[in-house]
Amino acid sequence: MKDIREIRTGIGFDVHRLEYGRKLVLGGITIPFEKGLLGHSDADVLVHALMDALLGAASMGDIGMHFPETDDRYRDISSIKLLRHVTGIIREKGYHICNADVIVMAQQPKIARFTKEIKENLAEAMGIEEGSINIKGTTTEKLGTIGKGEGIAAEAACLLVKYQSTDQTLR
Repeated sequence: MKDIREIRTGIGFDVHRLEYGRKLVLGGITIPFEKGLLGHSDADVLVHALMDALLGAASMGDIGMHFPETDDRYRDISSIKLLRHVTGIIREKGYHICNADVIVMAQQPKIARFTKEIKENLAEAMGIEEGSINIKGTTTEKLGTIGKGEGIAAEAACLLVKYQSTDQTLR
């Protein structure tokens, strides 16, 4: 068994406006719905919140710092592609992703029937077991912007660990 050198937690939050004429992407999959999220990339709030949680846990800033909306390279880019990049830089710093827990706040659509596919997609992108990811949805009981169907938000939490090196020169 490896000795744990460091344990870190992170949280992330994102919200985007719903608009006609955009596809709705959550967790890297297209959800059938009459509106989609407005943003510079594919506006995947679930993945954005998850990336911010991972970056925060590793003290590496946020997605705006790594993928600024002023940079056209990220226009309409798949957030799953960005998640793969974030996972890579997390690993380069020596961290292992233990788990991720994400809640999607939306009055509509209901996401329960898509959570298995989302988990599979995220697990593949992050190179972790599907059982290390939890996805859940909730409404805001028709309260506020989300409850009125004007937007969707997501919040994520994660746990990262860094193990002791067995090589004394790497400590």
